[in-house]
Amino acid sequence: MRVLTERRLPTALTAAVILASFLWSPGRAEGAAGEQSAVWTQKEFKFTYQGFTTKYSCDGLRDKVRDILLAFGARKDLEVNQWGCAGGSGHPDPFPSVAVKMSVLEPADAANAQTDVPPVATHWKKVKLRLDRSSLSEAGECELVEQVKQKILPLFTTRNIDYRNMCVPHQLTPGGTRLAADVLIADPLPAGTAAAS
Repeated sequence: MRVLTERRLPTALTAAVILASFLWSPGRAEGAAGEQSAVWTQKEFKFTYQGFTTKYSCDGLRDKVRDILLAFGARKDLEVNQWGCAGGSGHPDPFPSVAVKMSVLEPADAANAQTDVPPVATHWKKVKLRLDRSSLSEAGECELVEQVKQKILPLFTTRNIDYRNMCVPHQLTPGGTRLAADVLIADPLPAGTAAAS
């Protein structure tokens, strides 16, 4: 009986180790392509930037917000328009604002399942928000990053949010602000396949 127990124990341990390594492998933790089914959901919002360190023109903010939304996985047919702007093109505005219409991915479930909206195969992607190539220039955009985290990021399906902000008005702290998250991104379509609208 003792010999039989000793032989079964290594076999059970081996099976447990194999199962654990499968469940905790990096591929599964990050999410394989097509692992999560999702549907495109339309969102509309208005965003007004308020900051002291960096000033934006309305068209400058529009371009920044468009880049941010695309980085977080918004569908490419989004609309980002200037809204309620007092300054002219290229001139800093005291409260630059944009109005946005976009489609974002939400996990498919019984609540949002619609027969006329086909599900989309998706995967998780780690996105680190970068607003400028220069770390010094990017430090001046810490107020925008803070407002993006509060008002824009919640509109997306995310997990593992990594946020740090050492933002002090009128001071630049290179590397003091960080915003990264895993976001739900549509899998690339096979060649010759039309994108869903």
